[in-house]
Amino acid sequence: MIKNYLEQLRIQRWDDHRYYHHSRINQSLHFVSALSFLFAYVWLFVDPMISALVGWLVSMTSRQAGHFFFEPHDYDHINQATHEHKEEIKVGYNLQRKVVLMAIWALSPLVLVVDPTLFGLFTPWATATDFMRQVANIWLVIGGGGLLFRTVHLFFIRDVETGLVWMTKILTDPFHDLMLYRSAPLALMRGELMDPGLHLNPEHTLGLIAEPALEEQHA
Repeated sequence: MIKNYLEQLRIQRWDDHRYYHHSRINQSLHFVSALSFLFAYVWLFVDPMISALVGWLVSMTSRQAGHFFFEPHDYDHINQATHEHKEEIKVGYNLQRKVVLMAIWALSPLVLVVDPTLFGLFTPWATATDFMRQVANIWLVIGGGGLLFRTVHLFFIRDVETGLVWMTKILTDPFHDLMLYRSAPLALMRGELMDPGLHLNPEHTLGLIAEPALEEQHA
């Protein structure tokens, strides 16, 4: 059972890499995102406000900017798949779902402007620091809620294992991305805009045993 779970995790990671991380800029931004997420993980036990601010303002924005602005959205010749097909089969948040999530995050501080108590949950903020601390609390809830929502959603449209594997992947992505994309900034400085090794199988690219990746993932 554990072996199958780890195999599904490996497949989801490989599919995520080969389908959605062609650009060296995107990979480099994921490296930055991974570093800042690891800082946010540690700081969650020190000051959750700092953790939430770093996690959203640095980690998430750099990570999603890579996907929105630098990752190719045309036909994927390496995987022989259209952008639309990849969006349809993506296990996690595709670009459309990410737009919704990021819009909720960006607009959430306005709730405190309209109702400083947030329906009685908060003491009305009096200073800028109070406001940011309350915003950070909201962002922590949005982050955790977004993770749990998609996990449970996958329980129903796929199966429980797929949802739990995806949640594990998301939570451990900073560690994995740090190792996977650590050389991307140097490659980018050499003028390499696209990863030339994406045609290789996972055995060469990730140092893992090569197995066929999932070809159909109903999102």
